[in-house]
Amino acid sequence: MARKKAARRKPRRDPDQVAALLHLDEHEVEELMKAARSLGRNGHRDATMILMAFHHGLRVSELCGLKWDRVYLDKQEIYITRCKGSESGMHWLFPEDVVALRKLGPERSGYVFKSESKLNPGPVTESVFFRIVRRAGIAARLGNKVHPHQLKHANGYWMHRQGFDIREIQKWQGHRNIQNTAIYTALDTSAIRDKWKRLQAQAAER
Repeated sequence: MARKKAARRKPRRDPDQVAALLHLDEHEVEELMKAARSLGRNGHRDATMILMAFHHGLRVSELCGLKWDRVYLDKQEIYITRCKGSESGMHWLFPEDVVALRKLGPERSGYVFKSESKLNPGPVTESVFFRIVRRAGIAARLGNKVHPHQLKHANGYWMHRQGFDIREIQKWQGHRNIQNTAIYTALDTSAIRDKWKRLQAQAAER
């Protein structure tokens, strides 16, 4: 009986060669939205998807699965259904969210972000949103490696920069394990940078 060939193992990557977790800052998200808005006939829909992903720290599946019956524009609230064991909950809507969503709809039921199908439009698929973000990233001159999950990380990083503590970010993003939230404090080195600047300024005065 012929022996089955053993599968070749992939060489383990050197930790020093693994790229750091990428995220976008607030200005880059604005540029991404601006680019998405100018591309194609669904520009407003696509820019609103980017806005909601950033403001509410949404995974792609959570974003594409948003439904109108969970959007309460009069109360300026939205119920976020989380996946991957994260905790679902109510979020308040930013003023920009309300304006964008009102322009997009609202409707009594169905998906918030619909595909282009004429008969029975389902949601924009995850793969389509990946392409939307990548295309907008190229148009905004952010490179060809921009991807939707960077918007979730952008939310956590932005909240930390605004002074929200790690527990508040954990609650907003629905993380059950706080270790998933701690990455944002590791990404933000601004406090260390500011201390170095103060020390350098003090040394220059002596």
